[in-house]
Order: sequence, then structure tokens, then C-alpha cells
Amino acid sequence: MSMLSKRALILGGAVVGAGAIVAGACLLRPGAAVASVTTGAQAPAFSVQDANGATRTLAEFNGRTLILEWTNRGCPYVRRHYNSHNMQTLQQDATAQGVVWLQVISSAPGEQGYLDGAGARAQVTADGAHPTATLLDPTGAMGRAYGATNTPQMFIISPQGAVLYQGAIDDHATAFGTPEGAHNYVRAALADIAAGRPVQVAQTTPYGCSVKYAG
Repeated sequence: MSMLSKRALILGGAVVGAGAIVAGACLLRPGAAVASVTTGAQAPAFSVQDANGATRTLAEFNGRTLILEWTNRGCPYVRRHYNSHNMQTLQQDATAQGVVWLQVISSAPGEQGYLDGAGARAQVTADGAHPTATLLDPTGAMGRAYGATNTPQMFIISPQGAVLYQGAIDDHATAFGTPEGAHNYVRAALADIAAGRPVQVAQTTPYGCSVKYAG
């Protein structure tokens, strides 16, 4: 087990830090009801196929720090982080510390960002991305269970299955320019976890494109 995972075991019951409110979040389309996940509570279980056809579950990653990244290749907010290589660098740095990184695509068939397995694999290659796996959630069941409303939207889950962070990737709620100079909430949370501290900013308001659920 990595040092990050060992230290994160201490933080399964971490309390919510002071939430940083980020302006500019897009609203979820009407009719797409989502749940609400409480920071510090247990993350919802999931069982979802990845881009290679394997079934991935939350239980599979017990004992590992886990990051969930809701993504949509057609969203300009997402493209800003990939075109600048900000997301790929964060993925690579996190996985090098033993963190599991799962992209999640909850776009429904026919909606912006929808990809089948082959398409998702091709997108990872085109982006030079470094996720552990890409989960395909075309029914939106996983996204709704987590309350995912935007892309990009991030969750960090402890080795014990508790939500340690949820919200925006950073404090620059824009689709323009580069993330240079932004405060990256995910990187900061991982630093807190690695140092054995409670996550100081454990919840923020996500920004970006609405998740393209069916209906």
C-alpha cells in the first residue's frame, strides 16, 4: 500500500472543511434528478463497465485512495484542462502516488460526450490521459447516485470508502485561457491526505457543462 493510502486511512471520518464557493456552475437539465452525497459519508456503491468491458466496483478499490472525474470530451470546460495538459499532469502525479483515478462518462447515447468503449479508449489515447480506467455510465445511474451535475466534477474517496472531497477541480470557473495560477482543489486535497491532515477544503461548488443525462 502506498504512503498516501496508508495516511488516508486515518481520514475516513474527516469532517467537511470550509467550502470554497465557485461561481459559474451550469445547471442540470430539467428532469434529471440526482441524489446528494454528503462529504464525510460513505460513497455510493457502483458497478459499472469500463471502456475495456470489465465490471468495476467501488468495493474493488477498498484500501486505495480513489478519484472520480466526471468528463465530457465535447465540453469546453473539460477541454480547457486537457488542452493545457493540466488534467493529464494531475492524473499522472496522483497515480504515481498509488491513487486510483477513474474517469466517468455519464453522457447518454446521442448526447454530447457519449462514447462507447472503443471511442473512450481512443479519446484517452488522443488526450494522452492517464486514468486507471474510464467508466461508461450511459444510463446515468452512477452519476445520479453521486449527484454529479457538471463536467468536470471531482470526488476523492478514502481507502475506507468515505467522501473526502467533492466539487470543482480548481477555483477558475471559466472555459477560456489556461488553468495557470488557479488553486487546484484536488491537488491540495491530495497533499493534505499525504500529510495525514484532514482535507482543509473538502467541498466546493462544481462548474462546467451540465452532465448530459438521458431524459
